[in-house]
Amino acid sequence: MNHDATELTEEHYELVISVDARRSGQYDDVDKTRMRERIYRVVETAFAHASVAGDALHLEDRGDGVLASVAGRIAASRLLGLWLVEVHEQLRHENRDLRVPLGLRIGMHVGPVRHDPRGISGRAVDLACRLADSAVARRLLDTEGADLVVATSQSLYEDVVSSGGKFIEPTSYSRAGLRLKEGEVTAWFHLPGRPAPEIPGPQEPSTGDTGEPAVTDGPDGTDDFDGLREAPRAKPPVHRPDRRTGSPGSTQITVHGDMSQHHDGVYHQPVHIGRITGRDGGQRKGWDG
Repeated sequence: MNHDATELTEEHYELVISVDARRSGQYDDVDKTRMRERIYRVVETAFAHASVAGDALHLEDRGDGVLASVAGRIAASRLLGLWLVEVHEQLRHENRDLRVPLGLRIGMHVGPVRHDPRGISGRAVDLACRLADSAVARRLLDTEGADLVVATSQSLYEDVVSSGGKFIEPTSYSRAGLRLKEGEVTAWFHLPGRPAPEIPGPQEPSTGDTGEPAVTDGPDGTDDFDGLREAPRAKPPVHRPDRRTGSPGSTQITVHGDMSQHHDGVYHQPVHIGRITGRDGGQRKGWDG
């Protein structure tokens, strides 16, 4: 994508796409080179089949993935529809003979993007990368046994996905709340070719490509895991058996002072139920049996 000098300080609304490889840190040097070749074949072939010309496309290498931005004159629905279909098909082709399939996480968002001689920047870029790297996206690949997961921002889902269109099925997306370094956001997750996924809960910390827990800063500045935000669960009511019938029921007792309620007990030794007060134990309350 060509930008003249006067455009370097300007922001352009573009669709940002972050593509990351699953567990890239587990590849050795030889296999990592092959992995990168496969990623570029998948991404570039999909752009060609979706008729995204080179002058509308910016591609930036990220070592274990690709960062792309597409000019606003290209319909976002084409990228969320045809382009994702082509990525899915090309990935299936690449994985056909692989013992360990290549897995991809894709984050997508539309927003202001700045271009400079070294690449692109802006909050839209940051969010797309965070979505692709989120713990929910990582866990979905594992729990669903999938090789491709797509995460879109809330605004992109509302503006494009929710309306549907060619190759776009809104009901195949699932919503999740994420706690990212920038704060709390809502994202929508999709496994191409599958029904809407069940969002995994944050029971276990996600492990990143290095094998270490994938930790991000929470909105309060403390470390926190990305994941689905769950409301506290109310404790279920406790039903106690009715003494007369043995069936579940409830007992309401008003007591002034000390009270102890016992029933259906079998005692094999002398017992005292109650308490002893006073320094010398002279005041005794309770029952001996």
